[in-house]
Amino acid sequence: MASRKSGKPASAKPAQPTAPKYLDAKRGVANWTQATEWLRVRGIEDIECITPDFAGVARGKMMPSSKFTSNTSLSLPSAVFRHTISGEYPEETGDFRYDPLDGDLKLVPDLSTLSVVPWETDPTAQVICDMVTTKGEPVSYTPRNVLKKVVELYTARGWKPVVAPEIEFYLVAQHEDPDYPLKPPRGRSGRTITGGQSYSIAGVNEFDELVDDIYDFSDKQGLEIDTLIHEEGPAQLEINLRHGDPVELADQVFMFKRTIREAALKHGMYATFMAKPMQQYAGSAMHIHQSVVDAKSGKNVFSKADGEPSEAFFHFIGGMQHYVPRALVMMAPYVNSYRRLTPDMACPVNNAWGYDNRTTAFRVPHSEPVARRVENRLPSSDANSYLALAASLACGYLGMVNGLVPSDPAYKTVNEGSVDLPRGLLEALSLLEGEPAFAEMFGQEFINTYVGVKRGEFETFMQVISPWEREFLLLNV
Repeated sequence: MASRKSGKPASAKPAQPTAPKYLDAKRGVANWTQATEWLRVRGIEDIECITPDFAGVARGKMMPSSKFTSNTSLSLPSAVFRHTISGEYPEETGDFRYDPLDGDLKLVPDLSTLSVVPWETDPTAQVICDMVTTKGEPVSYTPRNVLKKVVELYTARGWKPVVAPEIEFYLVAQHEDPDYPLKPPRGRSGRTITGGQSYSIAGVNEFDELVDDIYDFSDKQGLEIDTLIHEEGPAQLEINLRHGDPVELADQVFMFKRTIREAALKHGMYATFMAKPMQQYAGSAMHIHQSVVDAKSGKNVFSKADGEPSEAFFHFIGGMQHYVPRALVMMAPYVNSYRRLTPDMACPVNNAWGYDNRTTAFRVPHSEPVARRVENRLPSSDANSYLALAASLACGYLGMVNGLVPSDPAYKTVNEGSVDLPRGLLEALSLLEGEPAFAEMFGQEFINTYVGVKRGEFETFMQVISPWEREFLLLNV
C-alpha cells in the first residue's frame, strides 16, 4: 500500500551498505587501513611477522595485532642469515664475513600475503616480510630479495616469468631417536604403508582426514592447490600448485610447507621434505614448470605466431643446460640432496632435455603453444623455494639474453650410466662461486654468504660418524 504523504510503498526500507570486498579476502589486503579492518572483523589477537631464512625456515616475531597496526618498527639481527641448519655460526673464511656489529635488519610486512593461521587455537594471522637495512634499502642476500632481483631482470626486458611448482614429501611415523631409520606411518587401514603406490587413489585415501585438513588449512589461507597425488614411495605425496608469478608461488610453497607439517602433526605423524629420507626409496623433488610471456601482450614468448617453438624457447633450454649444473647448490642445498641425485632412482642425473621425456633434467611436456613450458626436474623438495626459483629462472634468462643453443633433444632413456652433475655439496659450491654471470644475477654478497653457510654445514656433517663407517671400517681396516 502506498503512503499518503510520500506516495512510496510503506514497506520500503533503506538499502543496507555492503561490506568492502577486501574484508572477505582470504589472503592479502592493499594497505594498512584495510589491514586494520581485516584484522578487526576476524578478532585477530596475534600476528606472526615471518621471513624465510636460507633454509626456508620461518624466522620473525609475534606481537599483538594492536601493536602490529601502530607503525611499530620490527627488526632481526643480521646473523639470522648466517647460521647453519643446525643453528651454528660458521667461522669466517674467504669472502664470508659477519657484520662486526651484528646490526639490525628491518622486517617490512608485505600486506598482500596477510592471512590467518588456521591451526592456531587463538585467532592468529601471519604476514610474510621483506628485509631492508635501517636506511630502507633491500638486503641483497635474503632469499625473497634474491628472487625479486631475478624477476626484475626479466621485467627490464619486457618479459614476465610464469612458474608452477610441484612439491613431493613423505609422511613418516613419529620417533625421537635420529639414529634409527625413518618408517612409513600407519594409514586409516591400520597397516603400514608400502611402496608402489604411484598415482594410487587408495594410497591417498589412507590419509583422507589428513588430506582434508591440508585442503581446509590451505583454503583458509587463500592457497590454491591444483592437484594432489600419491607418489612412488610409501606415504609419499605430491602437491601441484597453479601457475603464476614467481614471488607469489615461492610464498605459497613457503606457506604450504608450514601447513603440511602442521596438518601431519595434528594426525600424529611427521611430514618431511628431506630430499632422501629413506635410502631404499625414491627421493622427493620440487619440479618447476617455467614459461615466459610478453609483459604487454601476455603471449607466450616460447611460441611463434604459427604455434612452432621460438628461438627464445631454445635459448632458454640452452641456458638451463649450461648454467643449472653451476647453480645446482641453490636447488640441492644439503649433503642429503645429493643422495637423491643417483642413477636408477626415478631422478635425472644429467643436463639433457627432451619432449615428454622424464629421464631428462629438462622436460618439455606436451601442450598447446600458449602453454609451452620447460619443466626443471632437478630441484629437490628440501630447497628454499625462493632460491630454487631464482636459480632456475636465472639460468633460463642467461640463455635467452646470450643466445645459447641447446643440444639435440633426447628421444631415449638418458638416466643411466655416468652422472653429469656435481656429485656433492662442496663441488656444487665451487661451481656456484666460480661462475661470473651469477654475481650480476644474484649479487656477490648473496653468493659469499650462502657459500660460507653451506661450507659450515658441511663441516658440521663431517663431525658425525655414520653407521656405514662403523659397519665396514670398524673391523676391516
